Amino acid sequence: MLFRLAFAFVSFTTVLFDPIEAVSQDMLRSVDLNSPEMSTSEMTRAEVEVRLKGAPQGAAGHRSLDLEGTRLSHLDLSGLDFSGGNLRLVKLNRTSLKYARLDRAILNQAWLIDADLTGASLAKASLLGTQMQRAKLGGADLSGARIAADLSGASLIGSKLVGADLSADMRNQSMGMMRGVLKSADLRNADLSGANLSRTDLEFAKLQNANLSNCNLTRADLSGADLSNANLAGADLTEADLASALLPSAAALERVQNLDKARNLHLARRPPQGSQ
Repeated sequence: MLFRLAFAFVSFTTVLFDPIEAVSQDMLRSVDLNSPEMSTSEMTRAEVEVRLKGAPQGAAGHRSLDLEGTRLSHLDLSGLDFSGGNLRLVKLNRTSLKYARLDRAILNQAWLIDADLTGASLAKASLLGTQMQRAKLGGADLSGARIAADLSGASLIGSKLVGADLSADMRNQSMGMMRGVLKSADLRNADLSGANLSRTDLEFAKLQNANLSNCNLTRADLSGADLSNANLAGADLTEADLASALLPSAAALERVQNLDKARNLHLARRPPQGSQ
């Protein structure tokens, strides 16, 4: 109860002083990640498996487990199937979820700081206000997921975000702008084709060889991002911030939409001649 009151108080003060970022994306300054609330588990892996076996089975054969608000940090939950489950507000800091299945799972306002989701499947999952700083998502599948989460410093090398929606929620900003935050995230070789990245924060992101074809990048922050060898065919860069961004080759840019309407294009870096 005390933690939830503290959470509410921090959320209120964040709205007052920092309305630009989402409240849930600005919690780290006021939360002790080494506290028992954030770094311990109230269940063992065996107990989680028992709960999974006893969960109601849906039409697709998956058992939808309700773990809302549970502390599961520092556990090894690799390979388990949480598809369709309710993991809202769950603490999974530094938890191993390698190759776990979280398709269609609700992970809104969950904590997965430094979590390992290598090879995990989160297709069509809901990640609203989720804290995933420095999470490992190499090779993970987030296709069709709704992601208004903080993935600053996360590793998404070779991940799949086809058709994912990381855009800002402009309809509900009572608690600040909710959007995908990928500051300094590693997205090399990631597939983001068809993703909605409108207003997404991609400052200093590594996007070398990433597939950004047909992406909506309107008003996205790409300042300082490395886009060398990225596929931007059909991508819309209307009002995207390209200050200090390293662009792909001139030939690759010919297939970009509304490049002339991007912001700070004159401040973007061009690849050396003959390098691509």
